[in-house]
Amino acid sequence: MIAPVPPPIIGVADVTPSSRQGGRTRALLTPKSAGATSGFLGTTDLEPGEWVSEHYHPYSDKYLYVVTGSVVVTINGHEAALEEHQAVLITRGQRNRIENRGEVPARFVFQISPLAPRPELGHVDTEPVPNPGEAPPRVGGVE
Repeated sequence: MIAPVPPPIIGVADVTPSSRQGGRTRALLTPKSAGATSGFLGTTDLEPGEWVSEHYHPYSDKYLYVVTGSVVVTINGHEAALEEHQAVLITRGQRNRIENRGEVPARFVFQISPLAPRPELGHVDTEPVPNPGEAPPRVGGVE
């Protein structure tokens, strides 16, 4: 009998963050890193005053959970304040922007599911990004 292969364990410190959209986003469990086939999990850290620029996912829903601090999520123009240990669902196609208007750093975990058919189709920017020269973390398809 062949022993089962243990699942990959990936820590925040193991992943180089992307700051293209603002803050520091780390793609943790992806098709490439963990063999994910139905979703994508990561974290984003925002210092006070930082934000993730507005965008949407045409093929995917985003599940967002605030671990520390607080954020204001604007979904299709409507603001929702999320405190530590609160979550929100952003359904596919909804424009969203995430801001840290607080006085302490914020970290949230996000899950994006299902995956887009190809990585370049998974994310659409709807406002200029703070760091346009940096490659975005991919949120769809097989990497």
